[in-house]
Amino acid sequence: MATDRDLYTVLGVERGASDAEIKRAFRRQAQQWHPDVNQEPGAPERFKEINEAYQVLSDPQRRQTYDMFGRAGLGQDGGAGFEGGFGGFGDIFDAFFGGAAAGARRGRPQAGSDLRYDLRISFEEAIRGAEKEIDFTVLTRCETCDGSGAKPGTSSSTCPQCRGRGEVRSVRQTMLGQMVNVSTCPQCRGDGRIVEAPCETCRGDGRTERRRTLRVTVPAGIDEGHQIRLSNEGEVGPRGGPAGSLYVVIHVAPHPELRREGSELIFEADVSIAQAALGTRLTVPTVDGDEEVEVKPGTQPGTEIRLRGKGVPHLRRSGSRGDLHVFVNVAVPTKLNRRQRELLEQLAAEWDEPVSANGGGSLLDRVKDVLG
Repeated sequence: MATDRDLYTVLGVERGASDAEIKRAFRRQAQQWHPDVNQEPGAPERFKEINEAYQVLSDPQRRQTYDMFGRAGLGQDGGAGFEGGFGGFGDIFDAFFGGAAAGARRGRPQAGSDLRYDLRISFEEAIRGAEKEIDFTVLTRCETCDGSGAKPGTSSSTCPQCRGRGEVRSVRQTMLGQMVNVSTCPQCRGDGRIVEAPCETCRGDGRTERRRTLRVTVPAGIDEGHQIRLSNEGEVGPRGGPAGSLYVVIHVAPHPELRREGSELIFEADVSIAQAALGTRLTVPTVDGDEEVEVKPGTQPGTEIRLRGKGVPHLRRSGSRGDLHVFVNVAVPTKLNRRQRELLEQLAAEWDEPVSANGGGSLLDRVKDVLG
């Protein structure tokens, strides 16, 4: 090995990293330290160290041996070494050009763009679910040329520059050997075919703009900012390319009285001092209609009354709903008439508590302090 550093440290991953995480880390490091890119004096050695670490950690058996015995278990070489490690530079090519599959496009049609639609729904629709109709503009397949981009009665021909591959390659010599650079063919723009007589309707693009109407199913329990993905409902690709996706982003109008926290609903109920002390019955709004709840005598400020199953449906648990939490707030009057003050003074006398002469006596102050 080039150094005695821990192989996981070399790639910058944890010991429990997955194969995909190790490969991503190698790509990132290889792009940074390749001598053709990085001109620092230590770049070749650093690049070699990264490669050797990857050769061990990308091989399940060798990685298991290294985890159990360290470098000693790998033998004298400690790793694959640079010469045979890349298997014909396949992993370097993968690191710089996005994988070997990129070199075998062969004129694969370009996919269309994804679209976003912002859908606003009511609070009740988010809880119960709904069917909504949306209308939007999208690029669809040209009916005149059926998406080929060629004038009816004509056809496209193989691109002479890339010979139908959709890409061109250039080879250059480096200190590490030959490096292959792959880029999109400038003549056919990656299509692999040339349209000599473009369709007059779409001007060779294979797409035209239209208005579309779709019905979207909004699931019960959806929340603000959630997205509904509709595959193949986005823009179609040029010249017969596959369609992208349509992402419907949900925006929920707030409820005038209820507050949502995940699958739970919150309602704050105000009661008077007398109602809290003597008990009462309150009408509480729910998404299924008003419901009456009992406030028991002697209820303290902040008491919670839970209505089970009156909350929001769980998106991933069919038939399951959260709860509605009713929190009792005891409202202290800020203004009293003479009769109300006399009654409170009598109550204070019964409790043997002094009150002030101006009506802001210690009983009210104490109640406020308790509630505050």
